[in-house]
Amino acid sequence: MSAYKVTVLGGGAWGTALALAMLRAGHAVTLWARDSESVDAIRAGTNPRYLPGITFETGIAATTDLAQALAGTDCVLVVTPAQALRSVLTDVKPHIAEHVPLVLCAKGIERDTGRLLSDISSAILPDNPVAALSGPSFATDVSRGLPTAVVVASEDEALASALATRFSAANLRCYSSDDLIGVEIGGALKNVFAIAAGAVTGAGLGASAQAALVTRGFVELRRIGAAFGARPETLMGLSGLGDLMLTCSSVQSRNFAYGVALGKGEELAGRPLAEGVATSYIAARLTRERGIEAPIIEAVAALLDNAITINEAVAGLMTRPLRAEAD
Repeated sequence: MSAYKVTVLGGGAWGTALALAMLRAGHAVTLWARDSESVDAIRAGTNPRYLPGITFETGIAATTDLAQALAGTDCVLVVTPAQALRSVLTDVKPHIAEHVPLVLCAKGIERDTGRLLSDISSAILPDNPVAALSGPSFATDVSRGLPTAVVVASEDEALASALATRFSAANLRCYSSDDLIGVEIGGALKNVFAIAAGAVTGAGLGASAQAALVTRGFVELRRIGAAFGARPETLMGLSGLGDLMLTCSSVQSRNFAYGVALGKGEELAGRPLAEGVATSYIAARLTRERGIEAPIIEAVAALLDNAITINEAVAGLMTRPLRAEAD
């Protein structure tokens, strides 16, 4: 199979990690970032701002010129924050050829509109097929070449399979799926539950409480996924249960670390971006509008709004009417 020219949009930890993964898979890789210092560092084999202490092979053609990054590309990995996707794709539009696939690598729901990221992409770039890459993966692990498995999803099953094959390498195994909605829902909502798990941990409420919260969070995830048309088996897979397990258990997760700080009552301003913050608000609104029972998501949104304390949030969850576990 011939090599791709792959463009990665985003010079943060995950963008750099995916650029390295594509390089190791044998592709020619160009990374675009706004920050010239990050671009220079990536060219030299480091990204001290986002991947401190990690050095990696050179060979990524990093640039701050968007048109240059997109010229002649075969595939674009969009690794910018979910809430910035609309503006980035608007900037991309004049420079991308039709039919070049866009692979969305952020995880979230647009806060202002409640739209999934694939919906935004299709609205702005209707002639470019869309896919999503998700699953349990820390940027530091992927950057170091540690074994990782992810899923590539598209409504076009052939496209998902082709991308998964091209992206796979010795230490990156890519599965494919045609359940794009399911993969997006799992990736977005696990961030909200990671904040909740972190808050329980930060408040010192114990491992039993954390396990219960993550388990019941998965129930909410499946309930919401079903309402949006996701398949249950997708949410049992890498982009659902797998990512939930990883993100809810380690301070390497920005969302879990944000929740820990929240549970401890620490200052939150200036902390690294946690996509689950914006997603929690829109997820709470969407579940209310659709009549979906999602008490953990509601509690996270209220907690972030300082409407309740962590102890009040937990008390509310513990005193809800009893029900069968399967419900």
